[in-house]
Amino acid sequence: MLVNIFLPLSLAFIMFSLGLGLTIADFARVATIPKAFFVGAVAQIVLLPIVAFVMLMIFPLPAELAVGVMILSFCPGGVTSNIITKIAGGTLALSISLTAVVSLLSVITVPLLIAWASGHFMGADAPDINITTLGLSMFAITAVPVAIGVAVRRYATGFADRFERLISKIATVLFVVIVVGALAANWTVFFENLAILGPLLILMGIILFLVGFGAAKLMALSQGDQTAISIEAGIQNSALGITVGGLIAPQVEGFAAFSLPAGVYGILMYVIAIPMVLFLLRFRTKADAGS
Repeated sequence: MLVNIFLPLSLAFIMFSLGLGLTIADFARVATIPKAFFVGAVAQIVLLPIVAFVMLMIFPLPAELAVGVMILSFCPGGVTSNIITKIAGGTLALSISLTAVVSLLSVITVPLLIAWASGHFMGADAPDINITTLGLSMFAITAVPVAIGVAVRRYATGFADRFERLISKIATVLFVVIVVGALAANWTVFFENLAILGPLLILMGIILFLVGFGAAKLMALSQGDQTAISIEAGIQNSALGITVGGLIAPQVEGFAAFSLPAGVYGILMYVIAIPMVLFLLRFRTKADAGS
């Protein structure tokens, strides 16, 4: 029971920390970069689930873990994607805008997609998912904290500037606790499926980076936009995936098996991100040299 309370409250705090770094302009900026935003949003909301679904056809997993992989693919990028975009020299404004808007859209998209995925992979064994209840729960622990964070940034700027770094550090600690907890609670399941789950998530992560990059390049976006969209596609909000996995299995004490893929990816995404960032930086250097 303690974990089932701690988990959503921790995610709410993490989302508050995200909102604290946003302004109204980050949402309004979408209108100024419609093409880049559209490509990035389609990559996240449409292409990512398709890639995950295809991967599960190649790497079959137990039904609950398959649903967990799909849940991970439904999640938007988090504040980590913004940090990595900055390091890689991508368009930070685009990355922040995608994180902000797609995070809010996920309140609608994620419950609908989860209901489909659980029915597809689990059939009659699928948990009874009330889309409205799940959407409201996600709204309460994602959209509301983000809105509060944005409001604090807008109306209490001094407080936001003073405490943003501390709040971000606390959010990072909570993220680590959530990921480690998800792995520890499902260690046997993780160990039994490591031979398939590990390669699947690593390969999926690489493909997602490349899909985002390819989609942006195909639409002739700038190099900075290509980098931002590539990273937004490859880095998912694994804390949200873990929490949603728990929301659809409320009868489970602790971390549900649905949460395990997101927990594993919460670690692997950094392993995947390093070579991908080096690739993006190298590609950008070559492009600059050729221009």
